Amino acid sequence: MRHVVVMAGTGTVGLMAVFLVDFLNLFYISRLGDSRYTAAIGFANAIGFLQISICIGMSIGATVIAARLVGAHQYERAKRIVTSFIVVMTAIMIVLGLCIAAYNREILYLLGARDVVLQQASHFVVIVSPLLFLIGLGMVLSGLLRAMGDAKRSMNVTVIGALVAGSLDPLFILVFHLGLEGAAISTVCSRLAVALLGFYSLRRYELLQKPEWKYIWSDSLEVFKISFPAILTNLATPVGGLFVIHTMSRFSSDAIAGQTAIDRLIPVAFAFVFALTGSVGPIISQNFGAGLRERMQETMVVSLKLVCLCVFCAWFVFFIGEDLFIKMFALKADGAALMHLFCHWVIINNLFLGMLFVSNTAFNNLGYPLLSTLFNWGRATLGTIPFVYVGASYGPQGVLVGQAMGVVPFGIMAVICTFVVMKNIQMEKVA
Repeated sequence: MRHVVVMAGTGTVGLMAVFLVDFLNLFYISRLGDSRYTAAIGFANAIGFLQISICIGMSIGATVIAARLVGAHQYERAKRIVTSFIVVMTAIMIVLGLCIAAYNREILYLLGARDVVLQQASHFVVIVSPLLFLIGLGMVLSGLLRAMGDAKRSMNVTVIGALVAGSLDPLFILVFHLGLEGAAISTVCSRLAVALLGFYSLRRYELLQKPEWKYIWSDSLEVFKISFPAILTNLATPVGGLFVIHTMSRFSSDAIAGQTAIDRLIPVAFAFVFALTGSVGPIISQNFGAGLRERMQETMVVSLKLVCLCVFCAWFVFFIGEDLFIKMFALKADGAALMHLFCHWVIINNLFLGMLFVSNTAFNNLGYPLLSTLFNWGRATLGTIPFVYVGASYGPQGVLVGQAMGVVPFGIMAVICTFVVMKNIQMEKVA
């Protein structure tokens, strides 16, 4: 319990810092008092969430491989593989970021953005997307610090990003009146700070070296064997989110603003739950590499207990702070109604979302990455599309309820499957 709490606790602060950048952007944009701007950043963040999910998948692969090799005392091999992967990952992120920037208006139009909303969202994406590789580097380097057991420095790497964004957002948005362009500039500056501090912090472990070009593809493929399924798994959530915001675009800008506010609050409020996916992974992986199979199940049980505790504490805070959140984002009409419904009841569905995410982490680290991909995409398709489609006939609130209900069966089934897998591994050990 102590090991999980320490690793996840520091990871929570770090992950919360990453999500605070988007949160602060939305908060200061909402101060402008125009729901169209709030809706625009919602569309831009939907694309950004898709990109960051890829970065998270990349960091999972690097963290797992580094932790496994360090746990097996293969330090030199870990250095070579990590260095090779960072080079290839950076190249991929640059290409992806430029492609999305080039076709951003077409993508935003497909999502439902129109007129002023489309124009403002486009300004944000064009500035931020080409420099996507900065947050990719920051997340991978932070994950490598966690793999080395340095939870504090891993946390500091991402905290610096929130501090930079918190300082620059009001300056660019409210003082210089740059609107979403100001939010985009602030985001880029915060990501640059994260990447630079990540490189500086990792120097003490000498985990990076000069790339050995003859091994760069073979080494990278070894990481991608874990990263690629993790990326597919992580993409499910933002893809489902894209369908939700597309459906919500049928209603008013106020409804999109409400959905955007909820989407930005969830990662901050449940950063501890999301941090478990990055922190429990190395713990399970190191015990797996060291042959301590019985501790893996203990780690899973502890994680589920912590998920329950976190969700019910958040429910209490949101229930009593409902009016504060509505005023915080200047929500009106449909937006205020959505926040009211979320704070009272819908927030509970994050219990099942946390169960699903923790289970996916276990699958990735136990050699069953396809199971995590199956469950996450099942939730993003069968657990989202039909529920949201039916819910839309009841208005914006029906969309929110439909999105929440779809995750319940997949969260329960994922946990059951996880313990079955762990039991089979234990039986293989005995045999």
